[in-house]
Amino acid sequence: MPAERPAGQSAGESAGQPAPRPVRYEVSGSVAYVTMNRPEYRNAQNSAMTYALDSAFYRAADDADVKAVVLAGAGEHFSAGHDIGTPERDAHLPFERRAGLWWDHCDRRGAESRFARESEVYLGMCRRWRELPKPVIASVQGACVAGGLMLAWVCDLIVASEDAFFADPVVRMGIPGVEYFAHPWVMPPRIAKEFLFTGERMSARRAYEVGMVNRVVPRDELAAATRDLADRVGEMPRLGLALTKRAVNQAEDLQGLHAGMDSVFGLHHLAHAHNAETAADPLGGMDVRAMKEAGTR
Repeated sequence: MPAERPAGQSAGESAGQPAPRPVRYEVSGSVAYVTMNRPEYRNAQNSAMTYALDSAFYRAADDADVKAVVLAGAGEHFSAGHDIGTPERDAHLPFERRAGLWWDHCDRRGAESRFARESEVYLGMCRRWRELPKPVIASVQGACVAGGLMLAWVCDLIVASEDAFFADPVVRMGIPGVEYFAHPWVMPPRIAKEFLFTGERMSARRAYEVGMVNRVVPRDELAAATRDLADRVGEMPRLGLALTKRAVNQAEDLQGLHAGMDSVFGLHHLAHAHNAETAADPLGGMDVRAMKEAGTR
């Protein structure tokens, strides 16, 4: 494999950066490997990671030799979700907006701030990544919780290790699921309701049974199994892959995926506003510890 370079790092930058970049990028054959790189925080997604992911996906899209992309997480877990409390949480910082035309959230208050930021970094980014005209395969181990689900669900295929688990415990915040509300499309509606109503973990095997996951393999075989699948996809014609992905995505949108997300995004922000008025904060007083405990059920 070629030497890897963090997404967004130029060839002239030193490889010995004191703070590692939040996303690693490398190419092997016809496959680009995009790896979330905050393992000490279970790959919790701060804005820096989100925009680094965006840069990595753009890079893969622009590379004519890349036919498929693998999205993975460094360390023991794929992603524990949105960053709601690490020392590097950067929700208050401005970033160059890419996913929409909403204003900078930093100099606004209340719903003007929250709706603008989440339209950009959560719903907007995920929708755009779903449209990457190359197949994306998620390689999931350990926790895939809340915001982690959004990253897995924008991918076209999911390979999970036997120890992987999936959960969306944000109903405990009084919020009807994460911002990229794909639940009733990636699993049957009654399963989606149970998944949300209880906030309990869904095992990789159960996720496979309900059609959310393509393959389940032992943990020590995850990287090889994902690489094998990506290499097989990468043997297909680039345009054929792009058009086929577009065809299936269009079918999902005709089944209401795009409009459904818009409607639930409004409910999501109604819940934030309710929490801001009646609870300790827009998250209903659920901090990192409380959410971690909820996700272990």
